[in-house]
Amino acid sequence: MTLSPQWFDAGVNLTHPRLYDDVEAVLQRAADAGVTGQLVIATNLSEARTACELAERYPQLMVTAGVHPHDASAAPADLQQQLIEIAQHPAVVAIGECGLDFNRDFSPRDVQLKIFEQQLEVAAELDLPVYLHERDAFTQQKELLQKYSEKIQRKLAHCFTSGCAEVKEYLKLGCYIGITGWVCDERRGEALRKAVPEIPLERLILETDAPFLVPRTLRPRPSVNEPCWLPEIARVVADLRGISSAELATATRRNSYSFFGR
Repeated sequence: MTLSPQWFDAGVNLTHPRLYDDVEAVLQRAADAGVTGQLVIATNLSEARTACELAERYPQLMVTAGVHPHDASAAPADLQQQLIEIAQHPAVVAIGECGLDFNRDFSPRDVQLKIFEQQLEVAAELDLPVYLHERDAFTQQKELLQKYSEKIQRKLAHCFTSGCAEVKEYLKLGCYIGITGWVCDERRGEALRKAVPEIPLERLILETDAPFLVPRTLRPRPSVNEPCWLPEIARVVADLRGISSAELATATRRNSYSFFGR
């Protein structure tokens, strides 16, 4: 008997109302599709606490704790102390989603830089990985990551959407690369599709970023992305790399559990 591949979704916004309001069914659909483990992304401290509560109910969940650059302006003065407290929860396996976003500039750039570095300091102190967001700010993000390169060994470029040049730079920084449904988008994913075969298999991680980034290759196309659609992302990635889904499932699941220290 051939067993179906078992997947780990390394990026789900499960506290988002579009998923949270139906969380039991979302998790069941994921399990039915072979997605038996998930990482719940937090973009602020409130989401991190809610994610920890979810993990207490559903042991297949891991959690990040951090502040997204969009929310940097709203970060509390005692951010580091609160992060350290939240990170004591056994489900917390990474600091983030943190980083820089100079594309939308929802928070001033100097504030983004300050809040990002505060979170890098916490990750270094607690020996936790960092779960990274970056848009149009690679040079500045690279400088800060280099500053903490010896103190933070595990870094994940979440929802990587760029091309070969950028993936090479992230690999030089020691990053793992997270691939989402962006790779299924023939309109804007061409550079990423070319870069996917350049990622060493031992550095590759799969994620949906649900409820966002519905894979465009799905027919019929759902209105909301869910972890159950991770195998579709995997199908496209496996085709681009010329490997089987089973090999990809084994590698990316192993990579995820290794990266998050489980």
